[in-house]
Amino acid sequence: MNSPKKILIIGIAGGLAQMTVRLILTEHPDWEIIGIDSRNISNVPPLKGLTSINLKYSRGNFENLFRTHQFEVVYHLGRISHSSNEQNVLAKRIDLSVMGTNRILDLCERSGVKKVVILSTFHVYGALSDNSIFLGEDAPLRASIRHPELRDVIEMDQICTNWMWKNQKSISTVVLRPCNIIGTQIQNAMTRFLSGPIALSPMDYNPFFQFIHEFDMAHILYKSLDAVPTGTYNVAGNDFISLREALNVVGTKSIPFPMILAGGMNEMLKKLSINVPDYLLDYLKFSCLISNNELKKHLGPNFLRFSIKEALELIKLR
Repeated sequence: MNSPKKILIIGIAGGLAQMTVRLILTEHPDWEIIGIDSRNISNVPPLKGLTSINLKYSRGNFENLFRTHQFEVVYHLGRISHSSNEQNVLAKRIDLSVMGTNRILDLCERSGVKKVVILSTFHVYGALSDNSIFLGEDAPLRASIRHPELRDVIEMDQICTNWMWKNQKSISTVVLRPCNIIGTQIQNAMTRFLSGPIALSPMDYNPFFQFIHEFDMAHILYKSLDAVPTGTYNVAGNDFISLREALNVVGTKSIPFPMILAGGMNEMLKKLSINVPDYLLDYLKFSCLISNNELKKHLGPNFLRFSIKEALELIKLR
């Protein structure tokens, strides 16, 4: 993509989206990026080439946006956190993840968009006792079996992958399912869990985790413009680490507890404003490791700058 491009980034209030913008504009200063978000965008830095817009995610607003601009690339990075189970937040998530995604994809198809990059998550697989050691992209999406609050994420992923194959001859689409993204510029549940004042640590389980640094994830989002063809891709490094070792690396004080008391312990922490999403408790019990073989075919065997331990060390800077 050497000629000037116009790119839409949905979810510009997020730190990952902002890092991706910087990478794109550093390499392509003549490109134009429109960043939108329904959240407060006062934290978005002024960058030459970036126009940030606070926009309610409605059909009319999306149609006006695509009517006004001829986008060649669309990044859909606008997922809402699952750190809350409140009904109004659940309704908003379903509206954005399911209804909003349908609107966006329909407009991409009708507007001649050439490339769509969608951020999903490895959480769609679920942490279950019978998981394979490394899950491939063809593994069933079973997260909602135990946690219905993840249903919107699975539905969004399925909508995107079905649409991707339906339109593969006219639009190049990449669906990314990253492992735990951590860093100082993102406010996701795992980063807060690791870098908080205290963390839950089961006495009777010590599952393995994969982590990717936010900069590496932004780099993969950027590389997806040209280097990654249509398909669904797990995103993780070659190594993994146990929960206890990860907490030791970060230096977070842990609360050892028997897993049978996890629910009660979590409710107590919520009263202290230490909010651990209920679905995350399963990941403190069972490993959910993903294979990176498909992505390595296009980005090479060592496509990450930071190892797991380096990524964990860096969140100490928070």
